[in-house]
Amino acid sequence: MKTIRRLICTFLLAGAYAWGIHAQENQTYILHTVEKGQSLYSIASMYGVSQSEIIKLNPGSDDKIYIGRTLRIPRNAQNQAETFHTIEAGETLYRLTVKYNVSAKAICDANPGLSADNFRTGQVIRIPAPDKITSETETEQQTSDKAIAAPVQSRCRDMHKVKRKETVYSISRQYGISEAELIAANPELKGENKIKRGTLLCIPYPTDTSAEANAAPKIPTDKELFSESQKATERFHTIKAAVILPFLTDGSTKSETSRMIEYYEGFLLAVDSLKRIGTSIDLYTYHSGSDIPSINAILNKSEMKDMDIIFGPLHQQQIEPLANFAKKYDIRLVIPFTSKDNTVYSNPSVYQINTPQSYLYSEVYDHFLRQFPNANIIFIENTNGSKEKAEFIKGLKDELRSRSIPMTTLPEKAVMESMKTALRPNKENIFIPTSGSNIALLKFLPQLVLLVRNTPESNIHLFGYPEWQTYTKDHLESFFELDTYFYTSFYTNNLFPAAKKFTDSYSRWYGKEMEERYPKYGMLGFDTGYYFLKGLSDYGSDFEKKQQLMNLTPIQTGFKFQRVNNWGGFINKKVFFVRFNRNYELLKLDFD
Repeated sequence: MKTIRRLICTFLLAGAYAWGIHAQENQTYILHTVEKGQSLYSIASMYGVSQSEIIKLNPGSDDKIYIGRTLRIPRNAQNQAETFHTIEAGETLYRLTVKYNVSAKAICDANPGLSADNFRTGQVIRIPAPDKITSETETEQQTSDKAIAAPVQSRCRDMHKVKRKETVYSISRQYGISEAELIAANPELKGENKIKRGTLLCIPYPTDTSAEANAAPKIPTDKELFSESQKATERFHTIKAAVILPFLTDGSTKSETSRMIEYYEGFLLAVDSLKRIGTSIDLYTYHSGSDIPSINAILNKSEMKDMDIIFGPLHQQQIEPLANFAKKYDIRLVIPFTSKDNTVYSNPSVYQINTPQSYLYSEVYDHFLRQFPNANIIFIENTNGSKEKAEFIKGLKDELRSRSIPMTTLPEKAVMESMKTALRPNKENIFIPTSGSNIALLKFLPQLVLLVRNTPESNIHLFGYPEWQTYTKDHLESFFELDTYFYTSFYTNNLFPAAKKFTDSYSRWYGKEMEERYPKYGMLGFDTGYYFLKGLSDYGSDFEKKQQLMNLTPIQTGFKFQRVNNWGGFINKKVFFVRFNRNYELLKLDFD
């Protein structure tokens, strides 16, 4: 009897396992190819799934994912309504328009990061739903004339959503048709001088009476379709900008409020500088509080829909409603502070100044290996159990192993003689602590300084972290003696001419000095304000395409923006190395 029961259980388990495999094979997956800087967190955020769901379908991905690996991204209740398409070999934009019954312009609008240059195998793009009006028109025509063998073409070759300041003339020029043709397809425009923003217009096929009209249609190339779908450049004669931050202490700490005020004071200096060179700016400033209702009250103001750019907020819970609003009304949203929000992965309107950790570390590793191609790495192990730099150290070790770069580990209490045994001649010996704290530095710096003094023939450096710039008062002499490097996205030297000029202007305007903190919020406000407002003034709606042409040197903040995917926003990938060399020179190393 027991044997029979065991057999039954075995068959049931085998059947359940087989069903599970079958169900898994028949599930619809999105195939995603991992790109530089992406992590499980960022990829999960792009597709609205959990990291555990990705790990379940891709065993081992929790330990390591690498550039070029293809991950299966599951469908779930959250992303089921979205259509994602992984471009296959030989596919063209035209074929996708036929396959999904949407226009090339609709696909381009849903994927602002897509272009003829990066339309390639393995890229994932979002496919928008067929326009409702176009679909209904096609259905009516097909129903009324079923006897016709050839497919019935919609009278509308595209649907256009009217933007602010657009006219019958500008829209007809954009699509290469006459004003009369546009009005004939949209009779409600007759006699109207102004078109309401958000109105959907039918874009008819241009009238063609030539013999070529009866010829077989020519299939357009990707370059032609992208060119036709490109939005007309809009210039901003007056930039409408809003700053939304908590300036009062209701719901915010006194420290938060003082930082936001200092940021805004620096921002005002940027506005003043731009106005002096002829840039016209209408600036709207709002106190946001710390909760969602306070943000919603601001967004309900009539003028908000007409903004060209918004700066803020501070509090993370306010980002989503503000980002959704910006996306709906095609407004750029600059988030100056947090690096931990995932809105940027799915919202094309968002610019995130603070680099997400995985992208930051990826840039640092690249720069590190370029700076030290012939290195011997000695890690100084933190013994108090702190895991603050665990992800950074793990990723760096993986990169070093992949390039067969030698490395070893010493305890932070190691004496000079132990350190000496870890050195390698004819190599740059880089000491890297696994903690960025000042306490960790205090434990091993004296012995490391002794090592440098006793082995002058050795090529020794110390490498560390952004927070070290706040320790220079304690360790400045040691940093120079150890030929120290640290990475950072925010850095300035008060002796730099631009920094000195700004500091003097800030003191003169506000009768006070900026607070000593990292980063300096007054400089952050100036840099972000000047960069974005100057860019919009110079390039208008082409700002996203022409950022690389901007010839600006910010005072403190580095800017190097990249779209996270074809349908998401921008992250800032700028990283500097700061070096204290043995000639007592302080250098800022830029890796462009």
